[in-house]
Amino acid sequence: MIVWNIQSRSHVCAITGRSFADRESYYTVLLGREESLERLDLCAEAWKSHGAEVLARPNLISHWRGVYEAPPATPPDPIAKDDAESLLRVLLERNDPQYAAPCYILAVMLERKRLLKVKTQVREAGRRVLVYEHSRSGDLFTVADPDLQLDQLETLQRQVADLLAHGPDGAPPSGPEPAPVEEPFNPPSELASLAPAAA
Repeated sequence: MIVWNIQSRSHVCAITGRSFADRESYYTVLLGREESLERLDLCAEAWKSHGAEVLARPNLISHWRGVYEAPPATPPDPIAKDDAESLLRVLLERNDPQYAAPCYILAVMLERKRLLKVKTQVREAGRRVLVYEHSRSGDLFTVADPDLQLDQLETLQRQVADLLAHGPDGAPPSGPEPAPVEEPFNPPSELASLAPAAA
């Protein structure tokens, strides 16, 4: 079963190791793993030279083109306790089955607000798993569809409202993490062979 997770957009190309420039086009590739998805972000040059090879991989799930947005220079303001995005991040990090339905509802709420966009869907163990991309940060969220029934909605609405008001521990959901720091380039093992040899 695919684990719920959040995968941040990389700040460097997975093949070349070059940092992305603000507003630069890039390509995201999703690869299936035994119990998760792996995200790779590639610059246009790497896509042009290696895209066909990447697309031929048997574990390819999906791919799309995006526009890189550099993280803000200062951390964003703290998020209010009733913020659906903060709560969704907290619940996904916990990976607790009791929050499967609230995660799905929160993701749908954020999709309607155009903060999240469905990029692809996969079937895992007979369940639909939606892969959302955050419209501003580029983070990916994988959320399983709990296959809700109509008679569950009223109880679920109360549960989500309570979580928005008080958080999963009775406290408001925490604010966002600080802007990510660029990490040293470490290509995934399966793409390391595609990188140009050092001179």
